[in-house]
Amino acid sequence: MDNTSLSAPKVAERPATFRDVFAVAEFRVIFGSFGIFMIGETVKMLALSVLVYERTGSGLLAALAYVTGFLPHALGGVFLLALADRMPARALIVGYDLLRLAVVVVLATGALSPPLMLGLVAVVALFGPVSSAARTALLPEVLHGDAYVLGRSLLSVAAGGTQVAGFAVGGLLLGLVGPYGALWLTALTCGLSALLVRVGLTRRPARIRTAPATDAVSTGAVGPASGAGGAAVGRGRGGAVRETLRVNRQLLADRRIRGLLLAQWLPGSLLVGAEGVAVPYAAQLGLGASAGVLLMAGAGGMLVGDLVVGRFVAPARRERWTPWLALLLGVPMLVFLAGPGLLPAAALFAVATAGFAYQLGLARRFLDAVPELRRGQTFGLVNTGMMAMQGLAAAGAGGLSEWLAPGVVMAVAGAASVAATLTLWPVLKPAAHSR
Repeated sequence: MDNTSLSAPKVAERPATFRDVFAVAEFRVIFGSFGIFMIGETVKMLALSVLVYERTGSGLLAALAYVTGFLPHALGGVFLLALADRMPARALIVGYDLLRLAVVVVLATGALSPPLMLGLVAVVALFGPVSSAARTALLPEVLHGDAYVLGRSLLSVAAGGTQVAGFAVGGLLLGLVGPYGALWLTALTCGLSALLVRVGLTRRPARIRTAPATDAVSTGAVGPASGAGGAAVGRGRGGAVRETLRVNRQLLADRRIRGLLLAQWLPGSLLVGAEGVAVPYAAQLGLGASAGVLLMAGAGGMLVGDLVVGRFVAPARRERWTPWLALLLGVPMLVFLAGPGLLPAAALFAVATAGFAYQLGLARRFLDAVPELRRGQTFGLVNTGMMAMQGLAAAGAGGLSEWLAPGVVMAVAGAASVAATLTLWPVLKPAAHSR
């Protein structure tokens, strides 16, 4: 189905305010528990990396320890996302937090060998995308209209800000109490997150409860408005793995949803390829140059872009700006062909990553396109695809840097982002009747 063939509701002109969003008690719980979750995960992976290195002396194992909690997300997203709609969201989030709590306690005892530590963390991380999808799918049930878009923006800001805080807190804890002490304190964050969600969120039933007579995704019977009064779509045929694969295929077969997924995945993920060679680029600038400056500028640009566009740009204008903001991701990277110095390069990174705010202009349209009873799986598919695309872009850029100068690789990544944006322009551009 073409994304321009369906009528879209008129977009409100007044942007939501921070007061509107934080006045909702359940959003405060989602926001607070998500921040605690992100800090805890960052500290855990940092502590685990240090611990594995201390016990093995292997830089490779230490690096694997740091990414082990994230790599299995792709597998979990491909095979298990149906659980996000088949189980109550509060129970899923709390259950995952308690599972993390148990794992961190086991790690903190020091009873396992490093390979078993890594294996245990990897297995548990398979369920991370399910919990994340359940949390994301709750947002439009808690916030409505433009408040939902601003809420999405605030969660993006929280993700970046709490990761920075997690590195700072983790470094401090490692110096004060060592990796085992940091893990015990991480266990407290798991328990606190679970408690906040259990007490602060309303219990909602699973979206999918009864066996379907027909497939709602492929027939279009389930739309944004059908969740409350329509027949519930069921638990699906077969187990969670089979259902996840089946629904993922059906979602990707829908032209409108597929276009919006690609629009969220490609322009920004290709920019990550430029970030992937920040270290060698800074190294070639000479003594005193730091990749950390470039990466911090990139994180800062993204946070400012999300805050400004999410809060201060009217909803209709935000949607009109969507393709132009996406174009902003790649264009500044083309300047790296000239080999700018550290400060100009940092400024270019900041301007480019501010373009990530283009995704806010897609948020309402994507929510309208998604079958309500498959909301959890669809939002999980967005996150899984984004992580996979970013990983491939970073790996590809790293491979190119073996033959090309880092500045050239950055420019290539920017050009690829621009090409993706121009190709997806009809999807990124809102239909005339929604302006």
